[in-house]
Amino acid sequence: MRVSKFPLVFGFPLILGACAAAVPGIYTEPKAGFANISSQVTPAIGKRTAFAETQAENEALKKQVHAMVYRKTISADTAVQVALLNNKGLQASYANVGLSAAEAWQQSTPENPIVSIGILGIGAPELGAYRAIEGLIRSNVLDATTRKQRTAIADANFRQAQLSAVNDTLALANQTRKAWVDAVAAFEAVSYLRRAKATSDAGSELAMRLGETGALNKAGQAREQAFNAELAGQLAQARLSATRSKEALTRLMGLWGTEVDYYVPDALPALPRSVGRVTDIEAKALRNRVDLRVAKLGLEAQAKAFGLTDQTRIISDLEFIAGFEAEREIEDGETETVTTPQVEVEFAIPIYDTGKARMRKAELSYLQAANVLAERAVNVRSEARGAEASYHAAYKIARHYRDVLVPLRTTVEEEGLLSYNGMITNTFELLTDVREKLGASLEAANAKREFYMAQADLTAAIYGGGEGGGGAGGEGATLAAGGGAGH
Repeated sequence: MRVSKFPLVFGFPLILGACAAAVPGIYTEPKAGFANISSQVTPAIGKRTAFAETQAENEALKKQVHAMVYRKTISADTAVQVALLNNKGLQASYANVGLSAAEAWQQSTPENPIVSIGILGIGAPELGAYRAIEGLIRSNVLDATTRKQRTAIADANFRQAQLSAVNDTLALANQTRKAWVDAVAAFEAVSYLRRAKATSDAGSELAMRLGETGALNKAGQAREQAFNAELAGQLAQARLSATRSKEALTRLMGLWGTEVDYYVPDALPALPRSVGRVTDIEAKALRNRVDLRVAKLGLEAQAKAFGLTDQTRIISDLEFIAGFEAEREIEDGETETVTTPQVEVEFAIPIYDTGKARMRKAELSYLQAANVLAERAVNVRSEARGAEASYHAAYKIARHYRDVLVPLRTTVEEEGLLSYNGMITNTFELLTDVREKLGASLEAANAKREFYMAQADLTAAIYGGGEGGGGAGGEGATLAAGGGAGH
């Protein structure tokens, strides 16, 4: 019985197994796909990223982050680097790449055959303890014939997951850079409002004393006091906004505990002397945008899925079943074992589901992916043009405030002080000039903030990471730490 058993049970799956291709090493290697992600991120934003899979790796990254931020005034570049090393959402995105690699590995591996063995007539001693043994092995034929197509789909999904992770990395870098700009600009506004409040306090105190002497009526006193009260509210609101902005930056960097004891500069860096035009920005965006490449891979995956659906349109499940039945019989006191081979083919008869619905779904899925790619290409071009226009316009506006409005308000303030010293003008006119000059400074600071935001958006429009894609980095001036003690 043994001699006839083994060839029948194991022969067929060995034949199918011979058709299986070797599993590509890229799917099975540690941190599969991460090296490709890192190689695309660094040239775009000039920062490194890391994927921590073990406790030791996490501890090493934590020490690096602590050294970069603890009680230090951080620049935009430092904030971005910390986020790329420490943001747990980004680590989850990298883990998803590993999941897609494992799926590709799974699809490239032959399906395990199913073996079933049954024993009949146990406990019948007159028949030699058993009457019959039945063994079957079931193997899906379509698993072998469609493995190449399924592996190709899984590989496209793996490559798409890598690009999505690159996109997520660039997006985080861009968000962190803009959050740093927001936080620094908020603290810069606080410093201007604090100075304005000091001037207003002096004016309010003077108005109160003049009112006591009768030199200023109640309306004049109330006017100065109301302005002082309004300014106090604006200063409190600005401080709250600065706290919120810094907390948003802290979240993106993934900091907690003692690592939150860091500072940002008191003011944004000065505007660059000039900004140049980006030549062929549409072509650069079409060539570099990661989200566009993700859409292309999505179309490729749908094309492969369409081919697999077409191949299995009529018969979607075909199984080959091979085995034997060994039956023991006793006749005239002699025992005889009869072994009978069995071969079965099992498949669904396409009476009702002829595969037309699945083909229709595959066709529409491909059409959907094609339209998504076309729309993405149109949007990429538009985002690139709009980002460049905003970048240059924001620079001109910021320079206008810096070079025209603020100097004029400074001149008015200085001339007012000279007139006050010569007893030509009164104190309240001088205070008004000071307040207006500080107001112009606030507007100039906000215009500078808009420029650096536009600078980040321009880089995102080329590489990705903005609202439509991913990426940060920087063409044009690079943000660095401003002066001051920081917050």
